[in-house]
Amino acid sequence: MKIGDLFHKKEDKTDVSDTERVRRAALILEKYKAGKVNLDRRIVENDRWFRMRHTSGGVKDSAPSPSSGWLFNAIANRHADVMDNYPAPVILPREEDDREEAETLSKIVPVILDRCDFEEVYSDVQMYKLKTGTGVYGVFWDGGKDGGLGDVTVRKIDLLNLFWEPGVDDIEDSANLFYVESVPNDRLVAAYPILKDKVGRGGPTVMRYIYDDTVDASDRTCVVDWYYKKRVGGRTVVHLSKFALDVLLYSSEDDPALCERGFYDHGRYPFVFDTLYRAEGTPAGFGFIDVGKGAQDFIDRGGQAILENMLAGARPRYFERIDGSINEEEFTDFTKNVVHVSGNLGEDSVRPVTHYPLSPVYLEVLRDKIVELKETMGNRDVNSGGTVSGVTAASAIAAMQEAGAKLTRDNNKASYRAFRRVVLLIIELIRQFYDTERRFRITGDDGAPLFIGYENAGLVPRDQGDFCGEALGARTPLFDVKVTAEKASPYSKMAQNELALELYKYGLFSPAAAPAALMCLEMMDIDNKERIMERIAKNAGADEIRIPEKIAPSDLSGGESAVTAAARKRTAMMTEV
Repeated sequence: MKIGDLFHKKEDKTDVSDTERVRRAALILEKYKAGKVNLDRRIVENDRWFRMRHTSGGVKDSAPSPSSGWLFNAIANRHADVMDNYPAPVILPREEDDREEAETLSKIVPVILDRCDFEEVYSDVQMYKLKTGTGVYGVFWDGGKDGGLGDVTVRKIDLLNLFWEPGVDDIEDSANLFYVESVPNDRLVAAYPILKDKVGRGGPTVMRYIYDDTVDASDRTCVVDWYYKKRVGGRTVVHLSKFALDVLLYSSEDDPALCERGFYDHGRYPFVFDTLYRAEGTPAGFGFIDVGKGAQDFIDRGGQAILENMLAGARPRYFERIDGSINEEEFTDFTKNVVHVSGNLGEDSVRPVTHYPLSPVYLEVLRDKIVELKETMGNRDVNSGGTVSGVTAASAIAAMQEAGAKLTRDNNKASYRAFRRVVLLIIELIRQFYDTERRFRITGDDGAPLFIGYENAGLVPRDQGDFCGEALGARTPLFDVKVTAEKASPYSKMAQNELALELYKYGLFSPAAAPAALMCLEMMDIDNKERIMERIAKNAGADEIRIPEKIAPSDLSGGESAVTAAARKRTAMMTEV
């Protein structure tokens, strides 16, 4: 039996007081916290490594404890690569009747994301993902947005505040999901006056980071958003209860409008996990710091040994007999040209301490460890902007960066999958809550701004009528999401510009060369290829580009491939035009 089943037993909810329901939920939360304690400790420790605080406090307070930034540099460069490929959504219909709705959603969803400052949210989630191994988006409906009209909000979620059932690989398999947020007492009491005499009396807590500043949490109280799943009428619904201390602040099960349908119609938890490297038995993963901290620790310790040896050699030390007659103050003051002694000064009265410099082999080992860290993290010189001597062309630099960025592309694909789930949740929230028209400013096909209104009338289930006296039921418009990258790398843009100039020099933009140009572009993979082909066809006098949807075996001649046959048929169509 799962932990959540202890609460979700079939019973009359009216027989259980609100306090008892909160008490049972708090017990489940404590068990979830106990199962996640190792992950929480690792997240806090990784934050110290990222801020290069892991070497503070050597054997002695005066001992040097340097920390190099190789690991930080690798994470910063990977984050820059991620932001150079910032995602953009394209909504695709699953049925022809929904094409217009999909095109409209493709234009308004980016506006919704922009209103949520999603670029900053995406940046923060990706940095958190690189450090800890898992970034989390929260996709909620905020009823207080836009003066009470409400709208979608997307936020970065700290894993220290999120708790799920131990042992599950997917949070959707967790019977309960808790999000704990620390709220100032005055703000909490203003929102819920019932807590006036209760704040400051304990309650749930979460693990905290090791801050540089002194942070006082005594005037804050943790508020718990408790999401859980139940079976209602043959389907699974998600409910939300909010409580603080032992007081139930809200429950969707007690809401007559939501008790049967759940808090969110999509039936999923409003959290999307974006994992870097998956670990079995948990929806969370591990990140670059977990992979590279061993090599980074080796480098820091080696740097500390080199620094100590260098300081020992830079300032010589001496042995002096206890009964020696040397004026130590004058001897250690290098501005004194004369050092006074009393009595005879023998050969054994003072003797320099022999300094043994480190062998060059240790420097080689340290350099090899730095190379190992860079290779392990995929942070080669070309990824950081360095190039091979003599390579100056933007297209060549971009090609080298693309060839050395396999790990970055793999990471971006995982981030795009998570972004796709975020967009799908946004569409579902639009379907559920956009019952009043909202106004949007979008960009038209000609680049001019357009002002449109939108509501969920085209997203709600539609009656399909009947056939032969049998009702066909209702159809809910469904959509797929294609994610494209808004490449911001200057070398990628320069490479695209160089390619355009090369195509122009070869005369492929001439109307007479349209068939050859279309055949060439058919085999290329460049940005905005469809728009370029459409423009070339239009300049050649064709109203539209007709692409053969399917090549039959009879269309192939002389053993040519399907791609070649498609290009040949396209050329024939252009010639006819």
